[in-house]
Amino acid sequence: MDKFMKEAYKEAKKAYNKLEVPVGAVIVKDGEVIARAHNLREKENSSLAHAEILCIKKACKKFNTWRLEDMEMYVTLEPCPMCAGALIQSRLKKVYFGAKDEKNGCVISVGNVLDINTTHKVEYEYINSQECSSILKDFFKKLRALKKM
Repeated sequence: MDKFMKEAYKEAKKAYNKLEVPVGAVIVKDGEVIARAHNLREKENSSLAHAEILCIKKACKKFNTWRLEDMEMYVTLEPCPMCAGALIQSRLKKVYFGAKDEKNGCVISVGNVLDINTTHKVEYEYINSQECSSILKDFFKKLRALKKM
């Protein structure tokens, strides 16, 4: 696993330990992680508290700009339509993701928001990480078991 995807995976594990859907993200600039986040929808009671959105907010705050043009994101799960749109709006250069989201993913699975004709194009790459897929499967298995109790 790529070193930056490992950092995103560490964030996903934090979410897992909080009983949040285990998705983690990091933003990289010039070979250095400058922002990191994980899902916090349950804790914040917000449908907007996806790892990608929280990570973008941190990077924007750190650099005092909404334009993240020379930065890349590594995220453990394929972005949903909202997050794919946020990638475009924040002008990120590229997104790497470690697992497909067959039900909600809007980069290669359900559709492709990043390939529509917009003012900014975000490059993307699917890394196919077994770890990123496994943590999600394990989480939902654990959640089902907890609900039976």
